[in-house]
Amino acid sequence: MQNNQKKLITISMLSAVAFILTFLKFPIPFLPPYLTLDISDVPGLLATFTLGPLAGLIVEFIKNLLTFLFNIGDPIGPLANFFAAASLLLVAYFVTKHKQSTKSLIIGLTSGTIVMTIVLSILNYFVLLPLYGMIMNLTDVVHNVKVIVVSGIIPFNIIKGIVVSLIFILLYKRLKNVLS
Repeated sequence: MQNNQKKLITISMLSAVAFILTFLKFPIPFLPPYLTLDISDVPGLLATFTLGPLAGLIVEFIKNLLTFLFNIGDPIGPLANFFAAASLLLVAYFVTKHKQSTKSLIIGLTSGTIVMTIVLSILNYFVLLPLYGMIMNLTDVVHNVKVIVVSGIIPFNIIKGIVVSLIFILLYKRLKNVLS
C-alpha cells in the first residue's frame, strides 16, 4: 500500500511539473512560430524510467488534458504533444529496458527522437495539419502540408528530441533514486 501511494504521489507531482513547464516555451528561429519548444516531456521521461512506461503515459496524458482544458481553442496541439511524447518515451524505454547506462540511454533517446519525428511527420501530414487547417479555417495550411512537414515539423521534432533528451540525461542520474 505504501509503495502504491508513493507511486501515485510521484505521478501526480510529475504531472503538475510537466503542466507548469508547458507555459515555459519559446519559438525556434527559422521555424513556424506555432512550433514552440518546451521541456514538459522531461517529467514524463522521468516517470517512465523510474516507475515504468504506464506511469510516463499517465503523466503525459494528465499534462495534455490540463493543457487542453486551459486552452480549449487549440485541441490539436495537446493531441500532437501526447503522440510525440508517447512515441519518444515508449521507444526510449523499450530500447534501454535491460540496461540503463548512459550509452544505452543515449541510444534509446536517439531512437525515440527518430521514431517521434517519423510518427509526427506522418500524423501531421495525413491528420493533424489538415484537421488544424479545417478547424482554424486556414486554407494555406491545408494546401502546403508537405512544405510544412518537411521544413517545419521534421526539424522541430529533431531539435525537441535533442533538447528534451539532454535535459533528461542530466536530471535522471540525480533523481532516479528519489523518484523510484
